[in-house]
Amino acid sequence: MSISVKFFARLQEQVGQADASVDSATDVQSVWDQATHNMNMPSNTLCAINMEYVDTGAQVKQGDEVAFFPPVTGGSPGDKHVH
Repeated sequence: MSISVKFFARLQEQVGQADASVDSATDVQSVWDQATHNMNMPSNTLCAINMEYVDTGAQVKQGDEVAFFPPVTGGSPGDKHVH
């Protein structure tokens, strides 16, 4: 089993892929590093594990889906789920 990685919107263009997988990672930052071959993560990138927003230090486990989104405007400040 591995960790599924998704890139959305302009991040797909920047990293050159929409989907990836990594075999082992400890946190969201290490998922990004492995999936992008150590590209710098753009500032204000939004990260989610299993459709819930998290920070880059959040722990991941096998079978998780980690998604990366460029920053967006609008929405409700208290909204913590990916729609």
